[in-house]
Amino acid sequence: MDAPETRKIIHLDMDAFYASVEQRDNPALRGKPVAVGGARQRGVVAAASYEARKFGVRSAMPSTTAVRKCPDLIFVKPRFEVYKEVSRQIRAIFAEYTPLIEPLSLDEAYLDVTENLKGIALATQVAREIRAEILRQTQLTASAGISYNKFLAKLASDYRKPNGQFVIRPDQGMAFVEKLGVGEFHGIGPATAARLNNLGIFSGLDLRQQSEAFLRQHFGKAGSHYYLIARAQDHRPVVADRLRKSIGSETTFEHDLLTPEELIDGLQPCLDSVWQHCQRTGLRGRTITLKVKYTDFQQITRSRTLFGLVPTPEAFAQLSHELLTGIQPVSKGIRLLGVSLSNLEAPEEVVGKQLALLL
Repeated sequence: MDAPETRKIIHLDMDAFYASVEQRDNPALRGKPVAVGGARQRGVVAAASYEARKFGVRSAMPSTTAVRKCPDLIFVKPRFEVYKEVSRQIRAIFAEYTPLIEPLSLDEAYLDVTENLKGIALATQVAREIRAEILRQTQLTASAGISYNKFLAKLASDYRKPNGQFVIRPDQGMAFVEKLGVGEFHGIGPATAARLNNLGIFSGLDLRQQSEAFLRQHFGKAGSHYYLIARAQDHRPVVADRLRKSIGSETTFEHDLLTPEELIDGLQPCLDSVWQHCQRTGLRGRTITLKVKYTDFQQITRSRTLFGLVPTPEAFAQLSHELLTGIQPVSKGIRLLGVSLSNLEAPEEVVGKQLALLL
């Protein structure tokens, strides 16, 4: 039986997308630190130009903090209809090369170009042509990561930003991953990175030296994923992204949980996983649902629906912990915990509505 063909995956990411559109359309802003968002007391930064990023200004940062870091920062109100139109232009360029496009947000997507429509043998050449065509049609730059799976392609796209590309070949994957700190792994948030560090796991090499059983013991199903990516393996295909009804994650534990501290620690990887998806897609939701399965397999759920969208990972964690508090004290062991976010809204709708309240 023939071995499966090695995939050729590209992660395309526009460079400082919203801010770059504003600088393109207003020459007076070019070369200056620009933030798209609200300048008022409760405003937030939706996007920052590279000139602003040099001062430490980042998206989702409170506007007051951004101004302290960069006193000359220029705030521009967002124009989401313009951004969506440019995104449609870019998506059309992708479609000239492959039907296998998985959008992550308005400004980034995975492309599977293993069998591309132009018959180009090298994925690096496909990425170069797409970036050149984006520049020709939109006067905007994009960066690309090229590899044999999605995990590595996503990591690679950050290595030559802005306006560059980076490739990780199959014979380079293991060496590339082992040098990374676990906090640099896409999909591992700060809380999970801290838990790994507490176990003496600081690098990709440290992670690779752990057994799958050990990682599952401490992180549930997510442990199997960590086991694979530490070996530069990711078997997820590129698929057309549909708006999901909910985002959820759950963990089955090797030993039953009983104390409040155990429950909070046990839920944290699920919170990290769900919010990582929110960050990747821009999706936000109104309803948080906690799932609990006891040692006798009795299962319960507890939910809370907000008037507005869950805005931050801190709020998501706090509300989830409140649901967790509602099932205590625990009279019997808990073997599974899960959390989900539903009543989701699409990326452009979310950002537009949230910023409209702050401008």
